[in-house]
Amino acid sequence: MNAKSQPKIVIIGGGTGLPVLLRGLKQYAVDITAIVTVADDGGSSGRLRDELQIPPPGDVRNVLAALSDVEPLVIELFQHRFQNGNGLSGHSLGNLILAALTSITGDFVKAIREMSKVLKVHGQVLPAANKSVVLHAEMEDGAIVSGESKIPYSGKRIKKVFLTPENVEPLPETIDAIRSADLIVIGPGSLYTSILPNLLVPKIGQEVCRAKAKKVYICNVMTQAGETLHYTVSDHVKALHDHMGCLFLDVVVVNNGHIPEEIQRRYAEELAEPVKDDGDRLAELGIEVIRDNIVSYEDRVIRHDTKKVASLLISLITAPPSSQWHE
Repeated sequence: MNAKSQPKIVIIGGGTGLPVLLRGLKQYAVDITAIVTVADDGGSSGRLRDELQIPPPGDVRNVLAALSDVEPLVIELFQHRFQNGNGLSGHSLGNLILAALTSITGDFVKAIREMSKVLKVHGQVLPAANKSVVLHAEMEDGAIVSGESKIPYSGKRIKKVFLTPENVEPLPETIDAIRSADLIVIGPGSLYTSILPNLLVPKIGQEVCRAKAKKVYICNVMTQAGETLHYTVSDHVKALHDHMGCLFLDVVVVNNGHIPEEIQRRYAEELAEPVKDDGDRLAELGIEVIRDNIVSYEDRVIRHDTKKVASLLISLITAPPSSQWHE
């Protein structure tokens, strides 16, 4: 790593987990590239995707907002979701702006670049591809479920996920970012519907496998019904390795903080439970496990502690990991 340049961090994900992490990382002098899924087909994003034939803007919008450095009111406006109005109900203003910019510039990636300038985004935000992809899941009973928003509600256990079209291409900037990264971060986010849709873009997966950078997976704190019911930490890692066809992870970050019984009971109603730490299985694969209390609570919803996780990731590229992370 060139001592004169900022450390380069590539973060791959989507959903609600990625923006949480980025809000912490942007406080540091690092060069951030966020690679964001374009498989979303639900809600406002899905409607705009279908009606305007553009990639779904929702995950990109949330990442732009997280990395933005403008007045809070501007972000509140960008993230505003209309509650009523014929045709407007359910849409967020940011999604509509990105759709409009795509129409004006003729290109989704150009729209993101222009929006990044307006919002003074810290780093670059890249869609995993410049067109929509459809996520499919093959279930253990052989059934195929198509559509990112439908997969978690199939009531069946996932065997594997895959994309169509199969020959979707990533952006050249995405490949360059992965090749030049000092640290590649996978997650946090829904394993099958937020993280893997990025890695399954053929050249992205290949480049992550080949990259010289240290690769870190931030494991989910809770399991997710319809995706990772009863999964352990190593089950998450195995799914990533199996889909990628290579053993690419160097470090896995695992929560060891206590989750209050009241919150566990609330999550249990959704068939979610704390992800069990079976780090011994990871040790057999030569994967370093970093354990720390990395949770915070927002309206009784579990989130990763953005400051704690960001600090931990920075420590991986600025100095050898401190013994405080290990047990």
